[in-house]
Amino acid sequence: MPKKSKAKTAKRGSSVDEQPPPKQSKVTHMDTQSPLCFDSPARLFESLIQPMGTEQFFSEYWEKKPLHLQRSDPDTASYYQSLFQLADLPSLCSEDLEYCRDVNVVRCINGKKKVLNKQGRVKSGALNKSFVQNKATIQFHQPQRFKDELWRIQEKLECFFGGLVGSNVYITPQESQGLPPHYDDVEVFILQLEGQKRWRLYAPTVPLAAEYSLESEERMGSPTHEILLKAGDLLYFPRGTIHQASTPAGVDHSTHLTLSTYQRMSWGDLLLDIFPSLLSDRSKTEVSLREGMPRGLMLGHGESPDTGRTLAAGLRALADELENGTRDVRSTHMKRDFITNRLPPHGPQELLEPSGKIPALEDMVCLRFKDHMVMTVESRQEKTDEATELVVFVLHSLKNQREIHMVGDSCDEEEEQELSRGLQFPLSHLQALQQLQQAEQLAVAQLQLPTQEAKVSLVLALWSESLLVVL
Repeated sequence: MPKKSKAKTAKRGSSVDEQPPPKQSKVTHMDTQSPLCFDSPARLFESLIQPMGTEQFFSEYWEKKPLHLQRSDPDTASYYQSLFQLADLPSLCSEDLEYCRDVNVVRCINGKKKVLNKQGRVKSGALNKSFVQNKATIQFHQPQRFKDELWRIQEKLECFFGGLVGSNVYITPQESQGLPPHYDDVEVFILQLEGQKRWRLYAPTVPLAAEYSLESEERMGSPTHEILLKAGDLLYFPRGTIHQASTPAGVDHSTHLTLSTYQRMSWGDLLLDIFPSLLSDRSKTEVSLREGMPRGLMLGHGESPDTGRTLAAGLRALADELENGTRDVRSTHMKRDFITNRLPPHGPQELLEPSGKIPALEDMVCLRFKDHMVMTVESRQEKTDEATELVVFVLHSLKNQREIHMVGDSCDEEEEQELSRGLQFPLSHLQALQQLQQAEQLAVAQLQLPTQEAKVSLVLALWSESLLVVL
């Protein structure tokens, strides 16, 4: 899953240097019946890995070892092929694709990756020439931006994992390999869409790797798994698993989809996120943390065993408060990064508008799109001369743009700040917001706020953002 780029992306329009075929609507109706269940995020994941059970998968395979699910069902194979196929490329080239941003053309030669990208816009004829004559792999980045069913799948998976879910499609001609042996910093699910692909997996040299890296043959050793994926099959392997894949002889081409998640979502990442606020809060109540450090420490003159003991004592006291539940854990950056970069809810834009009657004190209400909103407690963002004040932010992904999911941000700086700001409430509203978050339905009058005006004002703000509906 590529890291989110901050580069600006151009508006998509028709190309002036070639006559494109008519554009397809990004919201299309599937002709093939889906074997997946979209009733809930949990049901979607369960149907994706069937016949494996979810509990068994997470206890035996997740972050532990690879899993190959062989499927002999022709309906599943047909559905997988409908998600993306080689024949889709000519029409997709009319979307003004660009090399590197949308498509990479690569081939592994003598254990090294050779990039065969052209300059500028991707043309169907040149892409086909690279595929046929150069036996190059076409790597299509984040196809959920164009393929409605992939949007539908990945949006539900982001709700299930509580983290970003990216995807890439790899189309490789026979007797060819696109990428050299490497490992990734994401959990990987491979769906074989067309043809067959031969995979070789190796034991990690860096278990649960936190970054992408190539790996040398002398360090890899022998494969732990040699797998032939056929259309309709699924392969999972944990981050850090060394892998390489090629299309065997006699197979015209292979098309597979990678679904990837859990990038930078470790305990270590969470600690990096919450530590600043934890230390800041404790410093306000613990005078020893506000005492000056030894003179000359920055110059290397004040270091002593006492320095380590003092720091350890402060961390130990903080750990005790966390364990006892007397210190709140506030994740802010990770929540904001996820919610402002994830996919919007699947469906037409009009479904995301305020719905039904305006809420009043006597109404029963419930939250909409719970899986698409998060709450953070953090400092008020307006800079003032007053002491730091904590407030509650309600952030949501209803206004996110599917077209830039996982490939960059085309918002200007002001728009980006507006998207990430969300709704802001006084800290006194936190309990009422948690009531709404935890309840299936709730009477406005039962909200734990001091006045009727505050109760109505809260639900009206949420309704105006399409986050609440009157039952």
